[in-house]
Amino acid sequence: MNIPHGPLLVVEDVPNVLELLEVTLRFKGYPVLTARNGQEALDAIKKEPPALVITDILMPKMDGYALAHRLRSDPQTRHIPLIFLSATYVTPEDKQFAISIGAVRFIEKPIDTEEFLLTVAELLTQEPEPVPEPLGEREFYTGYRERLEHKLRHKNTQIARTERLLETLPSSQRPAFEALLQQARNDRDEIQAELNQIYQILDEYKRSKG
Repeated sequence: MNIPHGPLLVVEDVPNVLELLEVTLRFKGYPVLTARNGQEALDAIKKEPPALVITDILMPKMDGYALAHRLRSDPQTRHIPLIFLSATYVTPEDKQFAISIGAVRFIEKPIDTEEFLLTVAELLTQEPEPVPEPLGEREFYTGYRERLEHKLRHKNTQIARTERLLETLPSSQRPAFEALLQQARNDRDEIQAELNQIYQILDEYKRSKG
């Protein structure tokens, strides 16, 4: 299968998910580039503009929301279709924010491979969909802050529930839930780090406006 307008760029920080997506797409004949966060993705796009960007949302260094905003704010990359993948940001509000910053599709994890490939093929063969005007910087960061705050509350609740559960489990059942707890704590720390950056940016806007 020949893609006339460039490779597909997959952006995902979890190695086994990245490998699954890359192998799935290559098996269907698509040329594929990969990146592990938004900053790596921007560097790759400068070297070779892709026909499509497929990106996770929750990632270190630069997450999917920030990547989408950067792509939509740049006339050189505004036209590139973008698919969001997420297991964390799946509320209607999360999806609406994703669409408002220019995602053309939103796929929840775990990924249904057939549905995923069908979505990719549709986007590559159909007429390009209209892309909304990029949000203003302050509007983007305010919406972004709300999504992160909501997600942080959810993660903290999840962590507290898992900690309570661990106290009651027999030792044979503990390892699986301890792994879940560690992953939830890692996610919380990533979300908090992103949120701290957003607070700083919004504070700078406030000070600059007087």
